[in-house]
This record gives sequence, structure tokens and C-alpha cells, in this order.
Amino acid sequence: MKEAPTIESPQNPRVKAAVKLRRSKTRRQTGQTLVEGYREILRATESGWMFNELYFCPELYLDREAPGLLSTIHHEGTPVFQCSEAAFRKMSYRDTPDGLLALSPLVGKRLDELDLPDNPLLLIAEDLEKPGNLGTILRTADATGVDAVIVCGCKTDINNPNVIRASIGTLFFMPVVEATTEETLLWLKERGILSLAAIPGAEQQYTDVDMRGGTAIVVGSEDDGLARQWLEGANLKVAIPMLGKNDSLNVSTAAAILLYEALRQRR
Repeated sequence: MKEAPTIESPQNPRVKAAVKLRRSKTRRQTGQTLVEGYREILRATESGWMFNELYFCPELYLDREAPGLLSTIHHEGTPVFQCSEAAFRKMSYRDTPDGLLALSPLVGKRLDELDLPDNPLLLIAEDLEKPGNLGTILRTADATGVDAVIVCGCKTDINNPNVIRASIGTLFFMPVVEATTEETLLWLKERGILSLAAIPGAEQQYTDVDMRGGTAIVVGSEDDGLARQWLEGANLKVAIPMLGKNDSLNVSTAAAILLYEALRQRR
């Protein structure tokens, strides 16, 4: 790889522009987001994803394969810039950066862009407040064979760098849609997909429901649970047994329990 341009100062305009991408408003205005870390960038590259720019700092490399990945990305036509440690740390949003950070086009599909198989398995997440929970849910969705994830509400932007980090790059190969609850309910109804809302106190246990047909599992926010529209609009309401003093689980844990039950039935 030929010698890359070098950025020394943390006050460099490119560094400042990258820092601003931590804000959702800036991401939407510019149409791009931050992807940091060897594993995340590797997953995106393996999925055929193209970056706008790539920044690297050899002094911070934690993975010996980082130079090879950098060379591959540069060979595919992505502009690369070498950074001083001070400049890179200014751009990084991690406590322990590993020397690779990319600027990426935003990820996401529309409902009408989904290409689903017969009897799809979907995960719908409404108004999640913590990027880490959404990222974790994406990893679980990938592990259980979910065909698409639909995010309703705007409390967590799917292109938040911490969603990408928590998903370890799953966002780049798992179809993910942002849509309103109204749009999603209508879309499910038109396709005859069963919507399954997980709520405390439901009479039916989640293991008693047949999830082998087209199924959308719906989970809600950490604090408020599902909105009234889902409570009234979902086809079925199910409960996960709670035998202790607490009456709810972390949303990513609840999603994992329901998705693995769907996987068990479908296998």
C-alpha cells in the first residue's frame, strides 16, 4: 500500500468532522456514521460494504491482522489516512481504541425493500433507549436465524456507533428497517404475519404459541414496555415466567428467550 496522507493534529478538520458524527442529527445530515474497531470493520468488509474513508493509527493496533485488512480496504478504493495517536484518540469513541476507524454510509432498509422467505421470523424492537441493548439484540437475531429486524420509534438511532459496536458489525449483513408502529402493523397484517407481543402478566406462556409460521416477535422499551398500539394491535400476547421478586427482564434477554424458542420450534 502506498504511503497514506498523515493527520497529526487533533484540530484537523477531518478529525473534527468525525467527532461530530457521534450526534444523530449530524449523521442524518451527512448521511454517514462512524464504525470503529477491527472486528466491526472486518464484518462490514466481508459483507461487501464500502466505506467512505478509513483512518488508522499503527501505534494503537491490537490485532496483528489489522494491516492486512487496511490494505484490502484501500485496494478496493477507500481513501485512507494515517493518524497520530493524539488525533486518532480524539476521533475514537472507545476507552481502548484499536487503531481502525471508518466513515460509513448509513445503514438501513425500508419495509418495501425487504426480500423475505415464506414464513419469515422477524424481530420488532420498539422505543429501545440503550444502543447496547439494540446491538445485543441484533447479534441474537443473527444467531437465531431472524430474517429482518424492524426498529419502531426513534429513541435509538440504528446507526449510532455504539449500536454498531454492540452488534459487532451485525448491522452490515442483517436486514434492519426503521419504520413507524403504524406502518409496521399494517405491513404485518397485509402479509399475514403473526405478531407476538411479550408483556408481563399475559395469560398465555410463550412456549404455548406456534411460531413455525410467519412470526414477528415484538419487544418494548426498558422502562415503559410496549406502547398501547402494540398492546391493542398485536395478534397474541405472551408472558415469560417470572418466579422471583422482579417483574421484568432486560429487553435483550427477553428477546433472546423468545427467539430461541422460535428457533427450537422451527428446527
